[in-house]
Amino acid sequence: MSENLPQEFWQGVEQFNSGQFYACHDTLEALWIEATEPEKSLYQGILQIAVALYHLGNRNLRGAMILLGEGSNRLRRYPESDYGINVEKLFTQSVELLKVLQQTDPEKILSSDGGENIALLLPTISINN
Repeated sequence: MSENLPQEFWQGVEQFNSGQFYACHDTLEALWIEATEPEKSLYQGILQIAVALYHLGNRNLRGAMILLGEGSNRLRRYPESDYGINVEKLFTQSVELLKVLQQTDPEKILSSDGGENIALLLPTISINN
């Protein structure tokens, strides 16, 4: 199936992995609007996770948690799918980040002094070989 995905999808993957989360959202949103299922929900799930990480970078924990949950929920239906990426790994990493955000004192996440900040492992998109 990965050979059927447009070049813009791979551009979005590169943007996601390089931390350009807003650009990734824009790229995948353009695909999502025109797509049909099952790709439509795949694109939406990834772009929602990208926006969640954008919110996290802007210290909007509530927005980050909501979109991590929504994006992860969309990816849940693709664990064995072959889209040229490891969807299951992205799903698992996103769920784990959501759990950390839900279970950690927000001040330790949002603190800008670096003193008690927790290390957050951000999801990445692994490309299948």
